[in-house]
Amino acid sequence: QVHLVESGGGLVQAGGSLRLSCAASGRTFSRYAMGWFRQAPGKQREFVGGINWNGGSTYVKGSVKGRFTMSRDNAKNTGYLQMNSLKPEDTAVYYCGERRRSYREDALAYDYWGQGTQVTVSS
Repeated sequence: QVHLVESGGGLVQAGGSLRLSCAASGRTFSRYAMGWFRQAPGKQREFVGGINWNGGSTYVKGSVKGRFTMSRDNAKNTGYLQMNSLKPEDTAVYYCGERRRSYREDALAYDYWGQGTQVTVSS
């Protein structure tokens, strides 16, 4: 049984930083690509960025480019989303997802999901 657990969310002032973690268990973490998504109230789940199985390829959406970066530590079965220069519009529940092969922007392409962690950015 695959299990993903996000952590690291919280309340932060605009301009601040947070680092989200996504810890995986249940199978070989290193075989999977990871995608990060977010969902604000009343909106669809939005792709934020992705990282391939060995961290050699990453991609972030334009709205967070230059502020968010992704990494992973396969020895710890954990992926990370570093968020800097946070803005109020970044407020959402953040999710990590995993799938075989490469990351995709389509949330339906992911096989496994975490429970989400709330990020709130105050102005």
